[in-house]
Amino acid sequence: MPSDYDCDPARYRLGMKVTGSYLNPRATSLYARIWELLPVGADHVIADVGCADGALAAARPQGRAGSVVGIDRSAVLLARHPHPAIRADATALPFADGSLTAVVAVNMLYHLDEPLDAIRAARRALAPSGVFIAATISRRDSPELAAVWRPAPSTFDAEDAAAIAGQVFSQVEPEWWDAPLITLPDRAAIRDYLVTRWVPPDEAAAAADTCDAPLRVTKRGALLTCRN
Repeated sequence: MPSDYDCDPARYRLGMKVTGSYLNPRATSLYARIWELLPVGADHVIADVGCADGALAAARPQGRAGSVVGIDRSAVLLARHPHPAIRADATALPFADGSLTAVVAVNMLYHLDEPLDAIRAARRALAPSGVFIAATISRRDSPELAAVWRPAPSTFDAEDAAAIAGQVFSQVEPEWWDAPLITLPDRAAIRDYLVTRWVPPDEAAAAADTCDAPLRVTKRGALLTCRN
């Protein structure tokens, strides 16, 4: 999939802003849900692989102990992540075998030609009781905008994610989402949503002009909880 995190970090940050601003009030954010799934412990170490600016760390519930270590290849995005943060590759995590409580990979495995390499790296670094949590979107995400944008098939779509992770972990529990989780209030918001999905700004603006607003967008994807 396209990757422009170093040369155009504004596109990624706009996407996070759009999602955060227009998430329906009754919906639980993805990062809040991940914290619900993560084990609790003061000595726990969680590696957030593909951490970017640190959305997982920012969503930490008040009073929750433990350490979140940001891992990313983008030096530009990683610079905003709270310490500790390490520039590293998902397929060669800089941790000793069995040293991590959890590894989290949110919407990043589809950037890899071979996501199994990163999943195996996560399992190697996890303690025997550790958990691997991964999230990814569906090939049928945002159907209301299918006329102007569709997710490109990737190496780790929601439709295939559980089977892929199951080649490494013996227990894989998928949690699906398929609901109108975002409401884009006007055409400017629709344009921004499309821009964050790599639609050129002029094309995004033209497409937004053809849409009725407000627009409720159905989000589809999967959240996997994996254990040895």
